[in-house]
Amino acid sequence: MSRRLFTVLAALVPAVLLLVLATSATVPLVSMGPGPTYDTFGTAEVETEDGDTERVPVVDVAGREADETAGSLFMTTVAVRDRLTLLDAMRFWVDPAQVVVPRDQVFPPDRSRDEVRESNAAEMVGSENSAEAAAYRFLGIPMQPRVEGVEPDGAAAGRLRPGDVLTSIDGESVDDATAVVERVGERRAGDEVRIGFTRDGREETTTATLQSAGPDGDPEQGRLGILVGDTPADGTDVDITVDPAVGGPSAGLVLAVAIVDKLSPGEATGGTRVAGSGTIRPDGTVGPIGGIRHKIRAAHDAGVSEFLVPAANCAEAVQGPPEGVRLIEVETLEGALEALETAASGGEPPTCG
Repeated sequence: MSRRLFTVLAALVPAVLLLVLATSATVPLVSMGPGPTYDTFGTAEVETEDGDTERVPVVDVAGREADETAGSLFMTTVAVRDRLTLLDAMRFWVDPAQVVVPRDQVFPPDRSRDEVRESNAAEMVGSENSAEAAAYRFLGIPMQPRVEGVEPDGAAAGRLRPGDVLTSIDGESVDDATAVVERVGERRAGDEVRIGFTRDGREETTTATLQSAGPDGDPEQGRLGILVGDTPADGTDVDITVDPAVGGPSAGLVLAVAIVDKLSPGEATGGTRVAGSGTIRPDGTVGPIGGIRHKIRAAHDAGVSEFLVPAANCAEAVQGPPEGVRLIEVETLEGALEALETAASGGEPPTCG
């Protein structure tokens, strides 16, 4: 082998090894950027019991006639890409629509990917429940407390079941979930309580001996061992179906607006394409979320003209937003609906910046 060929090969081998490493070995980084958008006035694909698929409304109303909707109301998401190679990380680093961050910021080292996914799914369910409660409260729909879950070894196991509507605790009427928590919280561990409820339209009564609240609470305080939520007393029921890949609490605001739109006359969006993001509490208070700039970019790519921004996210949202999207500042569900009505009538809603 000639000296020249040997020199060439000696230079090529490290370069080839570096290229292989750059395209195969992963680095402890993830990229974050605009994710998919989902129209809450549209449909979602679900799998049926026989293994086929069908499309169902994202927000489906039962128990009363749903109002017609117009336009689009998008949930927005952040796309997170994991297991990046060095070449991937470099490519996303120079992309202005992406942000590359240490993996630990998204996937804590003490939690597995499955644990993070399960936590996000649980937050999504909580977001849906809060959105329903906020919408019902805004519309003034009378509520009643319903059992949503029963602990297998809890005091109510075998006595109550999901779907039961609670009517009284020891003869004292309970009109909502807060009243149930307060009534039970006044009793001590070991106390026997009489519970009135309706099941399948029949009024029934049962008794249960309260257990201790355990190490996470006052050990002497009684615990019934149920998850209770509020449901409309007039039979209205809302079923929310979203892509299983969507998690976290940030869809609450948009879902609440969609529910109000479907349960009341008029068009919340004014027939235009609107998007947003924000957590929501049962009292209608809107809270901040993460990834606001990525979500605004995703909305822009979907042709959105108005974006609902939690007030606490406005300072970040105005940092180089894409053109053509008006950033509407909101603090409550009521404020969001009023702002959209103002925008639809040609007025100037409160905006960020």
